[in-house]
Amino acid sequence: MAESAADPRLLQSLLTAIEAAATIAFALSGLLEAARKRLDAVGVCVVAGLAAFGGGTLRDVLLDRRPFFWVEHAAWLWVLLGLCVAAMLVLRARHFAPTERAMQWPDALGLGLFSAGGTQIALAQGMPAIVAVLMGVVTAVFGGVLRDVVCNEIPSAFADHRPYAVCAFAGGWVLVGALALGLPQGSALLVAAGTATGLRVLALLTDWRLPQWSSGEEPRG
Repeated sequence: MAESAADPRLLQSLLTAIEAAATIAFALSGLLEAARKRLDAVGVCVVAGLAAFGGGTLRDVLLDRRPFFWVEHAAWLWVLLGLCVAAMLVLRARHFAPTERAMQWPDALGLGLFSAGGTQIALAQGMPAIVAVLMGVVTAVFGGVLRDVVCNEIPSAFADHRPYAVCAFAGGWVLVGALALGLPQGSALLVAAGTATGLRVLALLTDWRLPQWSSGEEPRG
């Protein structure tokens, strides 16, 4: 009886850890973009916050889930502010290129963690599998979308042609399949997150790109 009572607590702790790790990874991507745009202190904090919390907040709004992650775990707001201050003190223009390359890897990790965690949260709310998987995609992708929109950029998730949302979508279905096969929830979460992250890393290493829309017209010179 004690073991069964501990399982929900263990799962909740794992979900919290997943969301926290993904939040840091995405906050760093927001910091980099804000630095490249030379935003002021308020802009840096807003862009980093949107990248870190935007996808999860949108998911929770759509699922009518309260409290939001960053409200329930308000300490992460202090972590975000600390990262912003540190970045403004340390990051300089000469760091942008190597930092941008290095950030691809934590971003891929955040993608996998958010897609798995978001899907699991939606499944726990009783959502159908397809809805749950899409909530995982929203969690993983829309923080970056909001970051790019605020920075006046076409969202990179839609424009760089390397699989991103597709990786999150695949990871969500891996979670659904693993749970259907009876895999423990913690193991299923890790397998799903690893799948989405692995696919993204593979796309980066091989420069694999999705087909580009073609209207049949020659590009204008």
